[in-house]
Parts: sequence; structure tokens; C-alpha cells
Amino acid sequence: MAVSKTFPAEMVAEAVGAGVADIGENYVQEVLAKREILSSEAIRWHFIGHLQSNKVRQVAGWVHLVHALESASVARELEARAVRSGRVIEVLIEVNTTGESSKFGLPPERVPEFIRSLEPLSHIRIGGLMTIGPFLPDPEGSRPMFRTLRVLRDEIARTPQHNVHLRHLSMGMTGDFEVAIEEGATLVRIGTAIFGSRKKPS
Repeated sequence: MAVSKTFPAEMVAEAVGAGVADIGENYVQEVLAKREILSSEAIRWHFIGHLQSNKVRQVAGWVHLVHALESASVARELEARAVRSGRVIEVLIEVNTTGESSKFGLPPERVPEFIRSLEPLSHIRIGGLMTIGPFLPDPEGSRPMFRTLRVLRDEIARTPQHNVHLRHLSMGMTGDFEVAIEEGATLVRIGTAIFGSRKKPS
């Protein structure tokens, strides 16, 4: 999945022309603007940022995958909007495997209980787990976190639930995606290696 945060729609169109089908965006207003400009392109839009309840209505009708669910209130709002749209919304549960307070996500030990709490939701499909590794110069530093996510996925899979289909492990970015793949990633989020470095605010 190509992460196009801050890059213009023209660059997204180039990536799509080169064969990219999945585009990830972090901000609702930004993805809405790009989606309108690129409406003629066959793009699967992923929302990978921190989604707030009051923004759900803007993406629920069309988003391909929500990558960062960690809140029961957001899950309930997604369910309500999915019912109205007549669709099932696939989500990934965000897991904070580093323990860093600067990162969103549930601690691993809380994830199984959180997933069980979503069992009444029939229009939400829990498609897997997501984590962000530590930002370290050596990608090997991310391996324990990625392994934690895989082990957690395997643990959860042992208890069947009607709306849980754990087909994805979303982990790994430009700096550590190879390690993530070795540890079982099915989705990697690549921005810099595709679009280049983002400009720092002046």
C-alpha cells in the first residue's frame, strides 16, 4: 500500500499508473479531496490515520479498509454508518507493541477482550491487526514488535468469532518492511520509497 500523505493527487495518479492499486491516507479532508480529483481511477482507499467518531460518516460509505481501530465508540459509529450504507466495513485493530505513549493503539494484552466486545457488531469485519514499529536506524529493532503482533494474531484466531477474519497483519514501513514481511506482514505501508521524502514544515 502506498502512503500518499502530504503528496499531491498528481503524484498519486502517477503511482496508480505504475500499477499501485492501494492508497493509504492519514487525514479525512486530504483523502476526500484526492478521492474527488482521482474519481476516475481504480483506487482502493485505505484510511490509516487516527479516526475520530465525528469523521466516520465521511468515509464509511466507500473506504476499503480502516487500519487503526482502537475505540469502542468509533466501532459503534462505523457499525451505524455501515448499516445505513448497506455494507460491511473491514477494520484492523491498532496495537501499540512498542509501549510508547506517543503512539495510538491498544496494549497487546487488551486486544482479545476488545475484539470480543465487538462481537455484537454485524456490519464490522475485523480483518486483522496493525502496528507501527519503533523508529530506529536498524530495522532489526522492529522485529520483536512485529513478532508480538503475529503471535497475538495466532492467539486470537484460536477463539472463533463470527465477525473476525484475521487475514491481515499490517506492519512495516519504508525503513523496516523487509523485516515485517519476514515476520508475516500481509500489508506494508510504503511512503518514502515510492513518493520520496516529505518536506518538513518551514
